[in-house]
Amino acid sequence: MGLSFDQKQNYRIEDLLRIMELLRGEGGCPWDREQTHQSIRNNLIEEAYEVVEAIDMESPEMLKEELGDLLLQVAFHSRMSEEAGHFRFDDVADGICKKLILRHPHIFGEVSVRDSEEVLDNWEEIKKREKGQKTATDAVKSVPRVFPALMRSQKVQKRAAKTGFDYPGIEMALKDLCEEFDELRQAIAAGDKPGSEEELGDLLFSVVNVARLIGIDAEESLVRSCDKFISRFEAVEGMARKRGLDLKLESIEAKNALWDEAKALQHNKNKVEGF
Repeated sequence: MGLSFDQKQNYRIEDLLRIMELLRGEGGCPWDREQTHQSIRNNLIEEAYEVVEAIDMESPEMLKEELGDLLLQVAFHSRMSEEAGHFRFDDVADGICKKLILRHPHIFGEVSVRDSEEVLDNWEEIKKREKGQKTATDAVKSVPRVFPALMRSQKVQKRAAKTGFDYPGIEMALKDLCEEFDELRQAIAAGDKPGSEEELGDLLFSVVNVARLIGIDAEESLVRSCDKFISRFEAVEGMARKRGLDLKLESIEAKNALWDEAKALQHNKNKVEGF
């Protein structure tokens, strides 16, 4: 026998919450009933990235669907917390509403701002007070460790820079980048694996510093480079197949020649398309 639920032509947020209650309740779905915050932790991450993909694809229909999937995760975690007696979905909504009101005193209070930059500065200061961050180190430490490493690095550097702890210009950052590269080469030459790991991390951190100082998002830059590599690799594989070549057996010189050819083709294509 089905559980009591009125099916409709269109549903609202209260219907989603009722569905989650039924799925998690007695006689509900065995899988949904077994889940915990930890067991569906990665689902939340995956759904957030799928929302980002929909944004990048500029697809309103896909974005609508993926936002729904992400909203499901919020409802799911809220339902489990309500069952444990911690908080309800309404408490989540209440919390974010109060946060938005508090962090927009130029809209809901008497504060005046000149531009978006001042809005962000106010936001950060209010956030520090909310979270009891008394020192710059507190603010730096508050960047979540679970962020993608490039994203975390850029946020850590940005918060440190707000205290004046930053390069005076790009040239010094580039100098440090070259020094870190040399230190990595030395560690590799010495066969020092722990040292190589440390120096590689320092090199990547220096790369992020350069990206930040020239106004580039390091995470997005690497995403684009991954896409470019895949596109060129596809072209190389296609050329090798047409010419009867086995990439596993070809010399590094032959592979580089194919790569340069694919690179030139891609460059010419981009020029024709106006990129």
